[in-house]
Amino acid sequence: MNSTQSSGSAGERRLQELLGTTDQAGTFYDRQVQPRLTPQMADFIGRQTMAFLSTADAAGACDVTFRAGPPGFVTVLDDRTLTYPEYRGNGVLASAGNIAENPHIGLLFVDFTHDHIGLHVNGAARLHRDEDQRRAHPHLPVDSAPGRRPELWVHITVEEAYVHCSKHIPHLEPAPRPRPQADRPKDADYFAPRSPLPPAQCEGAWTPTPADPLPDRT
Repeated sequence: MNSTQSSGSAGERRLQELLGTTDQAGTFYDRQVQPRLTPQMADFIGRQTMAFLSTADAAGACDVTFRAGPPGFVTVLDDRTLTYPEYRGNGVLASAGNIAENPHIGLLFVDFTHDHIGLHVNGAARLHRDEDQRRAHPHLPVDSAPGRRPELWVHITVEEAYVHCSKHIPHLEPAPRPRPQADRPKDADYFAPRSPLPPAQCEGAWTPTPADPLPDRT
């Protein structure tokens, strides 16, 4: 068995044995999974303007979301530590609420425009107040979201980081954001239930109105 086969979850290892990919997975763990950020990973994160974020509450109910900002909005503090600002948003604070119950966190950074490569970072997160985080790390960006002050900072201790291969990453070109269409619902209403359409009428069917005489049934 590969010396790093202890990497990954028990579920991973059971499926690898079932599907005959144990040696292939062992090679991936050996070559790709890092216990800390390499300089290349840190540089990559510093160039990214978006990240996908996964958390779960104490019962394991999962949530995935999206974060965006200027390059470096996720700040590499050192090769074992990342941090990013958390804003009020819609006031739900779902991700922060999960972290308050369960520290496990996963981030996925994807370069869609140049090198078409991704980076997974998994670790343990804590919540720090803005003033406390800035006191400990004075070089943090001040204006990641112009005019907005972070409610909290998510402080992440890296446990593993590894590549997401380029094979199926699409190429996306940055472009000016178009104006929304006039008939586009507001964000809060976009996925809201709407009144069902009236039942379809058969062609030639007669729908009576109060002024119509009843049809002769004789």
